[in-house]
Amino acid sequence: MPKSEVKTSLLDNMIGVGDSVLLEPLTEDTFLENLKNRFDHSEIYTYIGSVVISVNPYRHLPIYTPEKVEEYRNRNFYELSPHIYALADEAYRSLRDQDKDQCILITGESGAGKTEASKLVMSYVAAVCGKGAEVNQVKEQLLQSNPVLEAFGNAKTMRNDNSSRFGKYMDIEFDFKGDPLGGVISNYLLEKSRVVKQPRGERNFHIFYQLLSGGSEDLLKQLKLEREFNQYNYLGLDSAKVNGVDDAANFRTVKNAMQIVGFLDDEVVLVLEVVAAVLKLGNIEFKPESRVNGLDESRIQDKNELKEICELLGQDQAVLERAFSFRTVEAKQEKVSTTLNVAQAYYARDALAKNLYNRLFTWLVNRINESIKAQTKVRKKVMGVLDIYGFEIFENNSFEQFIINYCNEKLQQIFIELTLKEEQEEYIKEGIEWTHIEYFNNAIICELIENNTNGILAMLDEECLRPGTVTDETFLEKLNQVCAVHERFESRMSKSSRFLNDTTLPHNCFRIQHYAGKVMYHVEGFVDKNNDLLYRDLSQAMWKTNHVLVKSLFPEGNPAKMSLKRPPTAGSQFKASVATLMKNLQTKNPNYIRCIKPNDQKAPHVFAEGLVCHQVRYLGLMENVRVRRAGYAFKQPYESCLERYKMLCSQTWPHWRQGSRDGVKVLLTELQIPPEEFSYGRSKIFIRNPRTLFELEDLRKRRLEDLATLIQKIYRGWKCRTNFLLMKKSQIIISAWTKRHFQRKKYLQLKRVTLIIQSYIRGWKARKLLRELKHQKRCEESATTIAAYWRGFQARMEVRQLKEAAMHKHAIAVIWAYWLGYEVRREYRKFFRANAGKKIYEFTIQRIMQKYFLELKKKLPSMSPTEKTWPPRPYLFLDDTHTELKRIFHLWRCKKYRDQFTEQKKAIFEEKLEASELFKDKKALYTNSVQQPFQGDYLEISKNPKYQKLNGAVEENIVLADVVNKINRANGKGAPRIFLLTQSNFILADQKSGQIKSTIPVNDITSVSVSKQTDGLFAVHLKEGSTAAAKGDFLFTSDRLIEIITKLYRTIFFKTNQKINVEINNEFLVQFNQDKVCVKFIQGAQKNGNLPTCKRKNNRLLEVTVP
Repeated sequence: MPKSEVKTSLLDNMIGVGDSVLLEPLTEDTFLENLKNRFDHSEIYTYIGSVVISVNPYRHLPIYTPEKVEEYRNRNFYELSPHIYALADEAYRSLRDQDKDQCILITGESGAGKTEASKLVMSYVAAVCGKGAEVNQVKEQLLQSNPVLEAFGNAKTMRNDNSSRFGKYMDIEFDFKGDPLGGVISNYLLEKSRVVKQPRGERNFHIFYQLLSGGSEDLLKQLKLEREFNQYNYLGLDSAKVNGVDDAANFRTVKNAMQIVGFLDDEVVLVLEVVAAVLKLGNIEFKPESRVNGLDESRIQDKNELKEICELLGQDQAVLERAFSFRTVEAKQEKVSTTLNVAQAYYARDALAKNLYNRLFTWLVNRINESIKAQTKVRKKVMGVLDIYGFEIFENNSFEQFIINYCNEKLQQIFIELTLKEEQEEYIKEGIEWTHIEYFNNAIICELIENNTNGILAMLDEECLRPGTVTDETFLEKLNQVCAVHERFESRMSKSSRFLNDTTLPHNCFRIQHYAGKVMYHVEGFVDKNNDLLYRDLSQAMWKTNHVLVKSLFPEGNPAKMSLKRPPTAGSQFKASVATLMKNLQTKNPNYIRCIKPNDQKAPHVFAEGLVCHQVRYLGLMENVRVRRAGYAFKQPYESCLERYKMLCSQTWPHWRQGSRDGVKVLLTELQIPPEEFSYGRSKIFIRNPRTLFELEDLRKRRLEDLATLIQKIYRGWKCRTNFLLMKKSQIIISAWTKRHFQRKKYLQLKRVTLIIQSYIRGWKARKLLRELKHQKRCEESATTIAAYWRGFQARMEVRQLKEAAMHKHAIAVIWAYWLGYEVRREYRKFFRANAGKKIYEFTIQRIMQKYFLELKKKLPSMSPTEKTWPPRPYLFLDDTHTELKRIFHLWRCKKYRDQFTEQKKAIFEEKLEASELFKDKKALYTNSVQQPFQGDYLEISKNPKYQKLNGAVEENIVLADVVNKINRANGKGAPRIFLLTQSNFILADQKSGQIKSTIPVNDITSVSVSKQTDGLFAVHLKEGSTAAAKGDFLFTSDRLIEIITKLYRTIFFKTNQKINVEINNEFLVQFNQDKVCVKFIQGAQKNGNLPTCKRKNNRLLEVTVP
């Protein structure tokens, strides 16, 4: 079975108890002991029913590999050991298969691993959903939104090096197949006070350090920043560097993530400019000044920082300087301007920095939402992931902790309600009787905080809006009056006598008994932080900037949209956001991840029980377990239950052929488990007490040991029998082979003896036969030898006789030959003197010719075809030969010269030859063109960017491109035009713009007319009735007339296979509109040098003056 198919159970090989619902006995100590035991064995996940408890290991564990993803994919929640992947898979499958919207609520204090848990959930969903280019792009954008938000919203704190300082809720939208379409992110309560002040040992938001560490020198120069952290007052210096954190690399990661999410380069620059402006705002210092009227005012000490900020934001320096020094208050139609003292100026500076960064962060979230939102309008399934601050109890708890704990109260309330609702729905679905469960309802605490009339938030808003002197003390007095009798509210100044002498409760504090424990809040800063006031002068100054992004962040600064209505307070805004969040969560099926921090040192393998106990209490985990156990501690489908425990009953083991429910009934009946310990649902068995489940597990374990023993016994018997049968078979084979070996050995010995005897007998017979044959051979050889000697003697006698006869014949032949020679010489002597002269003449002539050719070889002229010299003939009789050799040599060197030509050069010479045939001795201008090479494209249309548009309009190869003067038909004046000749058309275009004026197909050209003079004027005659001939024939002047007409002549011939008429005369007719006009050439003085001058005399005559 493959690894991915190996099925284990939550109860198999269990370290501690995987599901705390099964913990027995259930106490806080046993609960903590179970968590510690599992943590020590690297088991960081534990269940409470369907809730996952995650303990931060502060080290890398090999439990998030692709193999683990496949292992938990499409598995039952309780099928494998506890893991965050199991919860993510359960939520994803419920969304995909059951069409239920899901939400995953991740809570815990800072440093507990909430952000990492949300990343693991998103990465798992991305891994198991569909594939494809578009789907992968959506997944990548959703995942890459995390680095951007972490850079701008996370910071290093005492408890966590990457602490989220804002709440984040992301709705991931899926289609009907379960493929992601997009997402929507909501942010809650960014800790903007961190921008201007950080506790000792903590840092500002990551982006400031990343920009200074990872920004290039050019970028920092553009943003007017220095790389050293100590140059900026807003950056805490005692913890600027964090071990194991590479801010420069993280900056590159953030920029890459912004690009993937969809930020434009200009938008990234705008964002970094705002970040730089916020950083530099902290360096503005104020000094006090006294006015004549005795009022204190402030002035900026060093205006250089202010100048650089204004340059970054495109702001008028005087406007921003005034906003830091004065405050304008409007009431109806009146405006009152007051000066700001140094403390108020610093408040205004910090308020601007906080608001600017907070609004930038909100803009970033909205911009990311624009990129990752679903593009289709089809119905979507939604999975929400909530990563929000956990319950906070510090030594000094202020307004931020108050509203964070209020949010956690609401989450706890919805958690208990939805958990009970889920339990109740399952009991009803399974037909199990529902019993009421007693639990602490924290609605009374929520009512204390959010009541619209007497709630703490309502009274805080009322105090902020009240005219007159408003302080934190007046707010506390109001709380003491209204909430004194509330059982969850405590204060030294309240009417309750219980707390009058409580020294643990200072006079400027109040205490609330939250579900997680008592929290004491210092009222100092409550009013200011709730007001979140930004002076109107600063809003208007920001709106007046030329910076597009900053201008959009302060719409209230627009005078046209200015409102005297007070903006909503921070508390009321957060209350509305929490209400919207609760309403959203109640529409979805909840899944919970409770994150726990094991120690404050961020050290691995350290489990601080006191710290964990504190978190267990304020997370309400024990109450959660009790709620889960109030009905039935364990439930399981009949099929899984029967499959796990069927070996405990002889009737169900090894196979049960009937229904699973019947099998479970038979099983429990035979085991004699009391009926009150379980109930039968429609599809599940419900077990009330964990002890019953553990007894079943013990029985199963013992039974598995018995079965293992039985299997071992059967296996060993089978193995021994198999071994025996194998040995028996081997013995038979060995015996057979042994007998075969001995018989074969005996057979081979007998065969060898027989062969020896046979060989001896055959040898004796052979030797006897050999002796007989040798005697017979000797007798035959004797007779043959005698006969041979006799025949040899006879042959030698006959050869001797033949040699004697041959010698006689040879002597006769020699004598006869000598006699014939004598006779021939005697006859030849009479004719020798008559033939000697001819022979001598022929020899002399041959020697003269040989000398002639050798001399001619030395005196040959050059290989130039134009060379006309030739060596003189030495003898008169060689005159014809000399002339013929000259002709042959000239033809040969012409061929050699032609062989050197390329195809392009041949075409040029063909054009030159064509021009010679057309114009030689006919046109006086021809002699000037002979030395000029024909280039064709004089304008380099394809390379000249000026004519790029014209080149794009011409689809064919360009034969000729030049500038000519087009003669106006009405007055004879010339205008420069681009003359383009292609394989099918000639085109006229404007010289400056390159715009095409006319396109004439070469098929419509009938003839061309020129004069006999040295002028460059020529007429192009068009076919009557053609579209191009609507205005008549064309007149042009050009210094390259010969080349233009030659190329036009050849192009028309190649296109139509017809030669056009080239008329060369000092008078010719052209067609202008409907009139026939005579073009007449006369000689005269020229004003324009050698250019011809055209003048229209009347409707029938056009005079052309040429030099």
